[in-house]
Amino acid sequence: MEVIHKRTNTVIAKNVNYARSILQRMKGLMFIDKMEGMDGLIIEPCNSIHNCFVKFPLDVIFLDSSNRVVKILRNFKPWHFSGIYLKSKKVLELNAGTLLRDIEVGDELEVRGV
Repeated sequence: MEVIHKRTNTVIAKNVNYARSILQRMKGLMFIDKMEGMDGLIIEPCNSIHNCFVKFPLDVIFLDSSNRVVKILRNFKPWHFSGIYLKSKKVLELNAGTLLRDIEVGDELEVRGV
């Protein structure tokens, strides 16, 4: 699965995993040393996250039901908690530093290959 920034038609991540089950969502990226075999993880449903037991910082995009960006957290460090974003329906987690600078709140993303 890949994620595209629609305004610039730029690929944000080429190999994204999807966490939809309760167990997949609960585990997320915890207890791994790095993202191997994937560029990112989408967690759905989700309107807040924590980075406890995650060993590396993340760039995080909160998305609404139309895949519009609600909130962006760059370099979200381990052992931190996000706010609760009521409009958010899912979250895209990427390695810190990989999120393009021109992505803004209100932009739309496209998820291909779901």
